[in-house]
Amino acid sequence: MKTYYYTHLTDDLVDSHNQNFALSENYTILPSKPLQKAWNIIARTLASGFGWIYSKLFLHVHVEGKNKLKTVKNTGYFVYGNHTQPMGDVFTPLTIFSPYNFYAIANQANWGIPIIGKFLVRYGGLPVGKNIKQSIKLIKAIQQVINNKGIVMIYPEAHVWPYYTKIRPFDATSFHFPIKSNAPSFVMTTTYHKPRFGKFPKIITYIDGPFYPDQALSSKKAQEKLYNEVRTMMQFRAKTSNYNYCQYISKNKEA
Repeated sequence: MKTYYYTHLTDDLVDSHNQNFALSENYTILPSKPLQKAWNIIARTLASGFGWIYSKLFLHVHVEGKNKLKTVKNTGYFVYGNHTQPMGDVFTPLTIFSPYNFYAIANQANWGIPIIGKFLVRYGGLPVGKNIKQSIKLIKAIQQVINNKGIVMIYPEAHVWPYYTKIRPFDATSFHFPIKSNAPSFVMTTTYHKPRFGKFPKIITYIDGPFYPDQALSSKKAQEKLYNEVRTMMQFRAKTSNYNYCQYISKNKEA
């Protein structure tokens, strides 16, 4: 069992290949040129194929509630998930949602990861801005994806904690996107269960929703309500986990 030591529940415990990688100021988020679009389709097709192999044959992920996605048609939507798989959180969603209109908000350091950063995140990633100009670019890209009936994946915990079985603290910041777009949201919670054989956990990923913005409330109140609904559902599903594949020890006894 691997052990991780942390000071706060918001610590970044897993460094990427190039933690300080930053995109150039003139980077383009969504492909617009014919050649870029062609490479986009190729990259997503290959990534989806690898995702099925990795998620089903290696991680043995079982998905429950995928049928709930059928309740939302002809509209873009958001997905909020707990961040517990360094690679699985990149590839497993491609086996649950349409790989050709799926995007994920990610830290720019992910663009510095060999192969994945160059061929996958480049086409399916929405980079978090490091300044106001880049943040505005991100907001516009998200709106364009939603307008085009796409899917935006958000991991509000921000940092990945491998095989962690609880829901870590996160704020309501990212929940202004569905409110601004008046788009539905789903919850994707990955849980870990005692295996019948061996030490590797049985993984069950639950899909819940949709959750809609409450248009009767102010933007701030609607954002808070959606945040509470999503967090409550994540915590409810996380409580079904009954197996710890990794051990987490607080340096300061933080709960």
